[in-house]
Amino acid sequence: MSGMPASAPAPLRLATVEDDPRYRNGLAMLLRGLPGFTHAASFGAAEPLLAAVRKARELGMPMPWDVVLTDMGLPDADGVALTTEVKRLFPKMRVVVLTVFDEPARVLAAICAGADGYLLKSSGSEELIEQLEAVVRHNAPLSSALANTVLRLVRESQVDRPGPANLPRDLGLTQRQLTVLRGLVEGLSYREIGERMEISLDTVRSHIRQIYAALQVHSVAEAVSYALRHRLA
Repeated sequence: MSGMPASAPAPLRLATVEDDPRYRNGLAMLLRGLPGFTHAASFGAAEPLLAAVRKARELGMPMPWDVVLTDMGLPDADGVALTTEVKRLFPKMRVVVLTVFDEPARVLAAICAGADGYLLKSSGSEELIEQLEAVVRHNAPLSSALANTVLRLVRESQVDRPGPANLPRDLGLTQRQLTVLRGLVEGLSYREIGERMEISLDTVRSHIRQIYAALQVHSVAEAVSYALRHRLA
């Protein structure tokens, strides 16, 4: 009926995986009542979550959660293995990895596994909430400090490795789109990219849609992974 207000989108169902009970309880308290999310499940290890995800797939059920927030280091699996398995079973389920600063190599592996965001455990509550809210906007969060460390690792690991220094020419990306892509690799938000390039947020989003189409990807994480693998950064 015309004139009626549009209904608010359903909150995203979020599951957390964290083996430290104190940190797990702290996350639950932080996430309780967070707009846009429902904290639907909490696990102390990877396997119980993966068992639930596998069962849902075997029974032909919808994905049990929209977002999984997982520690990188778990007693029975790491965040990379968890991300790989979740994405294999439910590609649209978003996985956000919690990490400590000294794990850039594992974060890089998570990028290639398809993780949708990478948050530092040292982040304050306000920053963590802000970055989680970015997931709702499909803007994968990646701390700038962590992004710089990961990029340095990539550069050092590929100094003597032959390969293209740029993206393949037939992708059809403009220089402005490449600049937007580099901003994503650096961990910038859409807003920060717009401010750097002096363009509107809508223009940034338009460029990113064209980047996705050219690279045949569907998320910031996949675009970043492509750029890293082609030594764009």
